[in-house]
Amino acid sequence: MTTLKTLLGTIRLPFLLLTPSCVSVGIGTAYWQSGTLNGFYVLLIIIGALSAHISVNVFNEYYDSKSGLDSKTKRTPFSGGSGALQANPSLAKAALGLAWSTFGITALIGIYFVTVFGWQLLPLGILGLLLLVTYTTWWVYNTWLCLVAPGLGFGILMIMGTHFALTGEYSMTAFVASLPATFLVSGLLLLNQFPDVEADKSIGRKHFPITIGYEKSALVLGCFYLLTYLAVIFGVAAQQLPIYGLLALITVPLALKAFRAAKDFDGDVSQLIPAMGINVAVTLLTPVLLTVGLFIG
Repeated sequence: MTTLKTLLGTIRLPFLLLTPSCVSVGIGTAYWQSGTLNGFYVLLIIIGALSAHISVNVFNEYYDSKSGLDSKTKRTPFSGGSGALQANPSLAKAALGLAWSTFGITALIGIYFVTVFGWQLLPLGILGLLLLVTYTTWWVYNTWLCLVAPGLGFGILMIMGTHFALTGEYSMTAFVASLPATFLVSGLLLLNQFPDVEADKSIGRKHFPITIGYEKSALVLGCFYLLTYLAVIFGVAAQQLPIYGLLALITVPLALKAFRAAKDFDGDVSQLIPAMGINVAVTLLTPVLLTVGLFIG
């Protein structure tokens, strides 16, 4: 039971809600453009995407445990890791095995879709797999790469990959539809880095809150929000998204509230937690609302 509880902790189950939210957009673009969906393919895509998310989470937990970062972070409901391996360090190898196993599931599902639709999926798939295994060991030590990596993985790669796996082709619609999630997920991780500045700095990590401070990082978050909603408006205006895609704009007031709280952050993490929760809500709801627009459009 201890092993199971620890491994479930490293998976970070509540965080996995982000995966179906993002995948749904690719399913929505495929349906809007083709008018049909293959249920078996949808199931495989969801399994592969969840496996990828689990893999990157567990790799992150493993390497953060090995580096000692987990013992230095101030844990919040939205950041700082699970503490599962910190409490049971003897299960580190089991966690690493879980990370590689779920990585393998994602890779096998990707290979299946390559055999169905062709090699064109390979560049996107290979980049996605590389991101899974190198995010915690490489991307987080470069300011700009750390900023773009989360959005790239859950936005452009996941959504365009989903669309391709359902239609056998890439499309401008899928790319435009992937941009809101791309900006939002990078913004999600950006705000979640605020409480971890001192701990991350101690092991050599580099991200925007470390390199440019809280105030300027809050402005970057605001830019991500702005780009999110401009992408939706542009997509509708360019007829790459249906008019009902504008449903995604419903979350604008929440985004404004989170931005104001981030801008006023003075180092008191307890006061930032509500804004972090709102940021999570915006990141989860906006892609879902866009998906609803795609299905009814």
